[in-house]
Amino acid sequence: MATVPLLSDDAASPQARAVFDDIRAKRQTDYVNNFWRALAHDPAQLAHVWDRLQQVMAPGALDPLVKEMVYIAVSTANGCSYCVHSHTAAARSKGMTPAMHAELLAVVAMAAQTNALATALQVPVDDRFQT
Repeated sequence: MATVPLLSDDAASPQARAVFDDIRAKRQTDYVNNFWRALAHDPAQLAHVWDRLQQVMAPGALDPLVKEMVYIAVSTANGCSYCVHSHTAAARSKGMTPAMHAELLAVVAMAAQTNALATALQVPVDDRFQT
């Protein structure tokens, strides 16, 4: 259960509705995710996060599918179920196959294990890795 009500279009401020409209237009959908509806309680933060997300997730040196897969990995590490589900759906829509998803999760699991071991053992970083 959300800690704040998810605002409908009717309950949202005009500023929040403007962001909702932009989300619909840019994503070519009539759907606004629950994440945005929760953020709508603070229209300035809603607008900031939406603007920043568009910049970060736009095509660049990394293609959008790779960015979605990185988002899944970080969301898994941070324990954000909402983001894992949302960005897994986005990655699938951008071409992530079941095999790619399985391999991604294997890498996430391997990194979690080796991170925990290196942290528990307090292994010093090799000089050659310090650049």
